[in-house]
Amino acid sequence: MTRAVAAEEGSPANIRRNLAVFDFGKTNAKMLVFNADGAILRERRTHATWPVDDGLRVLDDVALLRWMQEMLVEAVITFDICGVMITTHGCTFAMLGETELAVPILDYEEPVPTDIEAAFDAIRPPFSETATPAMDRGFAFGKHIVWREMRDPGLAARTRDIVAYPQFWVWRLCGARVSEISSLGCHTHLWSPSRDDFSSLVDRRGWRGKMPPFQPAGAIVGQMAMPIDGRAPATINVHNGVHDSNAALYHYRQIVRGRMTLVSTGTWVIVMNPVCPLTALQPERDMLANVSVGREPVPTARFMGGREFDIIRADHPVTIEPADIAAVIGAQIYAVPSFASGGPFPHREGAFVDAAGQPCAVPDALRTALAAVYVAAMIDFSLDLLQSTDAVVLDGGLAKVSAIPALLAALRPQQDILLGANTEGTACGAAALAYATYGVMPFQQEKPARVPPFDPAGWRDYVQRWRSLSQVHQPNDNHAAAHPAPVGNSHDASKIKTAPVIPA
Repeated sequence: MTRAVAAEEGSPANIRRNLAVFDFGKTNAKMLVFNADGAILRERRTHATWPVDDGLRVLDDVALLRWMQEMLVEAVITFDICGVMITTHGCTFAMLGETELAVPILDYEEPVPTDIEAAFDAIRPPFSETATPAMDRGFAFGKHIVWREMRDPGLAARTRDIVAYPQFWVWRLCGARVSEISSLGCHTHLWSPSRDDFSSLVDRRGWRGKMPPFQPAGAIVGQMAMPIDGRAPATINVHNGVHDSNAALYHYRQIVRGRMTLVSTGTWVIVMNPVCPLTALQPERDMLANVSVGREPVPTARFMGGREFDIIRADHPVTIEPADIAAVIGAQIYAVPSFASGGPFPHREGAFVDAAGQPCAVPDALRTALAAVYVAAMIDFSLDLLQSTDAVVLDGGLAKVSAIPALLAALRPQQDILLGANTEGTACGAAALAYATYGVMPFQQEKPARVPPFDPAGWRDYVQRWRSLSQVHQPNDNHAAAHPAPVGNSHDASKIKTAPVIPA
């Protein structure tokens, strides 16, 4: 099923020039077909489903694989594609047996029992080692692996390999068992950026031997034969997959001159500033270091902005009129965090308040405008946390809500706020990584556009008041800002003595 690809097969003269990229979010899945200039030739979408199995929400990977195969047949017939590339959200892993999954793929939002949470805290590597804070549920999936093994005593023996989500799909398509750094380094507790090696948790749990060899994102790791009705099967290359926000970072670093901060949006808003010092990271603010495809630590702040946007706007249309934004500001209606897990204000429950901090009602007609105002203010706050002073690129679904980048531009007049040509930076980055294997460089003519500011009366004063209201009841906030947890020492005092012992 898998075989090495000879160098001449990957040379520019011998490849078909079109490529299929699958971009998997938590719920939405899409396939985009690119040509070698970076143009999107076709887009297809579906939804991933997470049914309950044995009391847990798990991925229906069979249905998603069936859709992928159908889309690939269509892409082969219509566009004569040369290969397939995968990019996915983080927080998700697969435990592979000899021929099949050893256990279904777990939803990263599945809550962990309290005793397991406490027990994991006792063995969790310190922030100084992994640059990953303690996280809720499976947002750092090392905890979910431990829970899976404790829940099923025979699982460790059945597990031959542990892979991140993009590499699961690589295995499904061609049988290759590989690792990739941006996915394993994506706040998993499995990687130590300062050592450029697996963390102490991996060795403590005996997982090192279950981690397949690393291959670069985009590398050809196998081939798959596509059966086509009425004609001979087509063979296409399978490229090693990549973490979604890191794919977007790779893309924009290729096309933006000079230094930049990326704001990658979807269910999560991931803000990445490669030149921010690691000492600025505040783990209690949900700040961490991702690891780029080039193995460098990337200081990151994040919040669940896409989900919060939808919660605040409820079922109201996404379209926003400038008058709606002005009405929210004039009425002094505030959405204060947090409306979802994670983010820089983890100890607050989201609420709608007035300028005095008292609960207030939000007219239905202003719900979407309030959601946009909230996301813009949260991005602005995250950029300050990451000491961003250079160009800022917005990408993904929320970048299409034009009020958000325009409001942000008004808050940060000293920085260029930029939008890519199609806000599909994740898929574009994945395509660029795969095309690089053939010596092809798409997107070279793409130039992100500067966003003109939208600065309604009172907007900056409104954001300052929003920050004051959002800081209320943040425990030890001044101490946290003055003394961020360092990266590079081995001290960790957060040991839970009353937790059950997790067997090694």
